[in-house]
Amino acid sequence: MGGCEGSRWRLPNSEREETTSEPQAPLLDRQSAHWKNAVGFWLLGLCNNFSYVVMLSAAHDILRHERASGNQSHVDPSPMPIPHNSSSRFDCNSVSTAAVLLADILPTLLIKLLAPLGLHLLPYSPRVLLSGVCSAGSFVLVAFSHSVSISLCGVVLASISSGLGEVTFLSLTAFYPSYFLLLTSPESQDPGGEDEADTGARQPLIGTETSELKPGSSWNLSLQERWTVFKGLLCYIIPLVLVYFAEYFINQGLFELLFFRNTSLSHAQQYRWYQMLYQAGVFTSRSSLRCCRIRFIWVLALLQCLNLAFLLADVLLTFLPSIYMVFLIILYEGLLGGAAYVNTFHNIALETNDQHREFAMAAACISDTLGISLSGVLALPLHDFLCSLP
Repeated sequence: MGGCEGSRWRLPNSEREETTSEPQAPLLDRQSAHWKNAVGFWLLGLCNNFSYVVMLSAAHDILRHERASGNQSHVDPSPMPIPHNSSSRFDCNSVSTAAVLLADILPTLLIKLLAPLGLHLLPYSPRVLLSGVCSAGSFVLVAFSHSVSISLCGVVLASISSGLGEVTFLSLTAFYPSYFLLLTSPESQDPGGEDEADTGARQPLIGTETSELKPGSSWNLSLQERWTVFKGLLCYIIPLVLVYFAEYFINQGLFELLFFRNTSLSHAQQYRWYQMLYQAGVFTSRSSLRCCRIRFIWVLALLQCLNLAFLLADVLLTFLPSIYMVFLIILYEGLLGGAAYVNTFHNIALETNDQHREFAMAAACISDTLGISLSGVLALPLHDFLCSLP
């Protein structure tokens, strides 16, 4: 072995260039395909979540303002908030923003519950088209509505778009294993997975080649096999449900009650800042998997529940002196939520085999929706109780 290694170093420069240049072309092709996959899925996720996030961020405005004859915007032009409940120490809407959350999540929950039963019968292309049409329709309805009820119909369309798109795109990642390997640091990759990575790299998402794995193949599993796969996912599903329950209980149950009067920001402006900082944290952590990967999602669930307890205590006791401290906590909340989501699906993708991966990704995406739905249901009575306090 020593002689072979020594002879390799004594090759002339011209011969050494020939031997090293040949494998470089396929390597560059694979790297290019990896990045195409990553950019493609990043853009799909960004567009899919856009309408959903906008509706939640505008929840306070949708509920509080109806279009008047002389006002062409839902946003109150007055810089000072007008309390809806003068008998309460909170500046409460008559209806909690959790109502918008439920309109924005219950259709998604229904889609995700029904997806394992027959969504695979509809090809991917019509699903993406339907998702795009619903997203566009949601903005049109909300922008031109004259009442809260019509606006909520637009929110429902946004929910259909987001739910259908999430199930579709997460299932689609099963046929692009190089996307997940790209997000894994090179030293942690399994050398035995090089063939799989090469295969996936030769089918870039923005290319025209088709994967050797056929979409819908994992849906041929028997009910017993599906149940076995689902039970194996519970170690990820339960923590993710808790993470999303805690963070959306904060977002739609507590945000509008975390109102600071000693600032130049109106109540609606404070609410928008809360939502913006939360989404900034989620966006950052969902895009940083290559830098930081977390195996134990339970840790993130515990930290998020501590966030909920702390902010609920502040709503009741009002001990935080500045809104900027709340800004930092909400940014941290978003970082935890995004990290839990992306690490959950990354771990599932790496730990399931090829024939189970498409079903596993679609089944696990019920986690966040279930947690959000539960938080919305509980946030409504909490809102009424707290707003009834003197």
